[in-house]
Amino acid sequence: MNFSRKLPVGIQSFEKLRRDGYLYVDKTAFIRQLIQSSNPYFLSRPRRFGKSLFLSTLEAYFLGQKELFKGLYLEEAEEEQAEFEQRAAWEAYPVLYLDFNTGNYIESDELGMNLNSHLCKWEKLYGVEPSEQNFALRFAGVITRACQQTGKQVVILVDEYDKPLLQTMGVNETLNEQYRNTLKAFYSVIKTCDQYIRFAFLTGVTKFSKISIFSDLNNLRDISMEKQYAGICGITQAELEANFQPEIQALASEQDLTYQQTVTTLKQWYDGYCFSPAGDNMYNPFSVLNAFVKERFGSYWFSTGTPTFLVNYLKEAHYFIPDLDGNVELNESGLETYRAVTENALPILFQSGYLTIIGYIKEARLYK
Repeated sequence: MNFSRKLPVGIQSFEKLRRDGYLYVDKTAFIRQLIQSSNPYFLSRPRRFGKSLFLSTLEAYFLGQKELFKGLYLEEAEEEQAEFEQRAAWEAYPVLYLDFNTGNYIESDELGMNLNSHLCKWEKLYGVEPSEQNFALRFAGVITRACQQTGKQVVILVDEYDKPLLQTMGVNETLNEQYRNTLKAFYSVIKTCDQYIRFAFLTGVTKFSKISIFSDLNNLRDISMEKQYAGICGITQAELEANFQPEIQALASEQDLTYQQTVTTLKQWYDGYCFSPAGDNMYNPFSVLNAFVKERFGSYWFSTGTPTFLVNYLKEAHYFIPDLDGNVELNESGLETYRAVTENALPILFQSGYLTIIGYIKEARLYK
């Protein structure tokens, strides 16, 4: 069945989504919250959860693309906030968007090629200095010149910062260590150039803070488990029922279910994610949209494949996954932190989307 509405399965560009008339679950209220601070942010979410689309939305906002926000929360909110702050609304900033989604980082020069490609593109816009001989120095130079030449502080957006590390973890540890050193120096520039930076947002699946990737970036705010940002990616129950009534009804008809039975079944299949003890349960958008397009329930997220890094990791850890169901308790630091040891695979299982929070023991500050 062809819906009259276009569902954005696999669409990661906010501009394409809006210009081509795809359905959009409005997440722009989160942008208003985020822009109140100039400190850099970090967000961890499982794959296919909408991180890239949210970054693209941030990019459109900071490029001043007002027309893309017509009818959304931020259309009026930005005008109100600008008036309150006595500034122009929809100001355009120089945006440096670094995307690690593409590339096979098993090849030893792939990370360098990716960084060089981005830097060359930016240097064509803002110039280059011969004395800048490594990636970190070139990045710092681009940021400084972009601010000086435009008179505006720079916005930095990094998508899937950890993909080079994940692809080489357990496969080529020498290359993994090389990547870590390169990225540590590269990301440290966000701290050293903070006077030139208006906003920075980094996303990934895992948190490598304890193995020094962000050790120099000590002002990084991790919002991955903050209640106010629990719904920043994915679909809440309220969003599902408010935005997808025609699709729910069509799925109900195809499956010979009532509307409410379909809502209940969707919840049973896809509402298994929780990123804060006090936050809403979240639906995986990739699974939900596929269920609506194909008009049947299925394991869409899981069927896209378990990441190789996780398969290798679990082999080393010798975990029997069914034993973990409802039988795990971890404190906050244990849940949030990924360490490069196989003795504890629980944090990486949670961050990858294979474990979720089902309860919180407040007195002991333990997650279940």
